[in-house]
Amino acid sequence: MKHWVKILLFCFACTAFIGCDRVTKRLAQEHLMFSEPKSYFHDTFRFEYAENTGAALSVGDQLPQKISFWLLSIVPLTILIALFVYVVWQLNNFSTLKLLSFSLVIAGGLGNITDRIVYDRHVTDFMNLGIHNVRTGIFNVADVCISAGLIGLLIAFANKPKGLLRPDNIG
Repeated sequence: MKHWVKILLFCFACTAFIGCDRVTKRLAQEHLMFSEPKSYFHDTFRFEYAENTGAALSVGDQLPQKISFWLLSIVPLTILIALFVYVVWQLNNFSTLKLLSFSLVIAGGLGNITDRIVYDRHVTDFMNLGIHNVRTGIFNVADVCISAGLIGLLIAFANKPKGLLRPDNIG
C-alpha cells in the first residue's frame, strides 16, 4: 500500500472512531442522563448513564483534582502524542491490521482525554454487559476502541515471524 494511502487510512480511521465516540456520548447525555437504565437481550446488554472521574473501573476516582488532571489527562496525552509520532514514523512498516489497531488505540485515548479536559475530569460512560450478577463496569465507545486496538496489536505482533526462520532470512 502506498505511503499516502496509509496516511489517509490512518487519519480517516482516527477521525471516524473519534466521531463515533463523540456522537454516542452526546446521545447518552441526551437520552440516558435522567432516565432509568435500558436493558436488552434478557439484561445481557444495558444502556446506563454514568460519569467517571477515574480511569478504567473508576481507578483513581478519589485523587485530588490537580493530581488527577496530570495523571489521567496530561500523562496519557503525552503518551498518545508519542504513539502518534511513532506510528507516522513507522507507517511504511505497518500492516493494515497494525495501522487500524493503532488508530483505534489513539482515537479511543483521545476520546476519553477530550472528555476529561473539556468536562472537568468527567468521562461519559453508558454501556454495560453481563449475565445475571456477573457484569462489566460501565464503559463507552472509546473504551471499546482501546480494547479492540490492543487485541488487534496483540494479534499483529503475535503473527510476526521471529528469529532465524523469518522468510527474509531463508535462502
